[in-house]
Amino acid sequence: MSAITREDRLLGGLYGLLIGDALGVPYEFRDADDLPTEITMIPPPEFARAHASVAPGTWSDDGAQALALLASLLDHDGALDEADFARRLVRWYDDGHYAVDGEVFDVGVQTSIAIEQLRAGAPPLEAGPSGERQNGNGSLMRVLPLALVFRGDDAALVDAAYRSSLPTHGHARARVCCALYSLWARRLLEGVADAWPSAVAAMRANVMRDSPEDEALEYHIRPDEPLEGSGSGYVVDSLRSARMVFEGHADYRAVVVAAVRLGDDTDTTAAIAGGIAGVRGGLASIPAEWRAALRGAGLVAPLAERLAAFDRATPR
Repeated sequence: MSAITREDRLLGGLYGLLIGDALGVPYEFRDADDLPTEITMIPPPEFARAHASVAPGTWSDDGAQALALLASLLDHDGALDEADFARRLVRWYDDGHYAVDGEVFDVGVQTSIAIEQLRAGAPPLEAGPSGERQNGNGSLMRVLPLALVFRGDDAALVDAAYRSSLPTHGHARARVCCALYSLWARRLLEGVADAWPSAVAAMRANVMRDSPEDEALEYHIRPDEPLEGSGSGYVVDSLRSARMVFEGHADYRAVVVAAVRLGDDTDTTAAIAGGIAGVRGGLASIPAEWRAALRGAGLVAPLAERLAAFDRATPR
């Protein structure tokens, strides 16, 4: 892992998320048994694509929200300003900001409800629904830029991850999944060999015993149990699915293809897994043909340049 530069890992994470998302878009909401033999950026002509009007190589709401978060962090010297981030989410939803061609699609029900609340003036830290059945993966899919940019210690990163979730997803499970994933990505960015166990230990050190967050971690996420995941939109399953394919495959391509092969919420599982695999392997680990096929270069390239420059200029 030490041969990969930090900048390669940063850009690998950013592009890994976007390309995983774009790879999964055409296959979304299909059962695993209904997917074609080969998973490619452009599916075979006979395959009935999800979002048939969307050109292959296009990221969905996952990538757009991640770019909104990245832009907000960079504009605030790496700090999370949840009010600014919430305004950017509304701008994305209403005007297509950070979306390829300005076209917004595949927005989750919970996110739509939260955006309406934000529009109506709800405070960003109170807008996200938090009921037991409101545990979609919409905040987990976008959180990676926080781990790439944020400079606080682990306790501060956990708190920031919680706050990044709240504008759309308020339940403890969503917040803890965001925090644990961020700690995991941070460890990989730093080249830690046992990144997942280290992240889990850090999460446990920053969770109050018998709190809702402790329950989410130990009784729902269950980070020490054998890996299993079904690729669904449930936030806990999304995290477990991403970890399962990440640990089951050594290279980026195999990770995101395995994520898509789970079926169901293919774009988000592949975005979450692709981001973390890109951090591990660096930008060069992502197939060149997929990088070339990714649409929206004019949106992501300036942010990628700013991300690299910020990291070089900011003390760690």
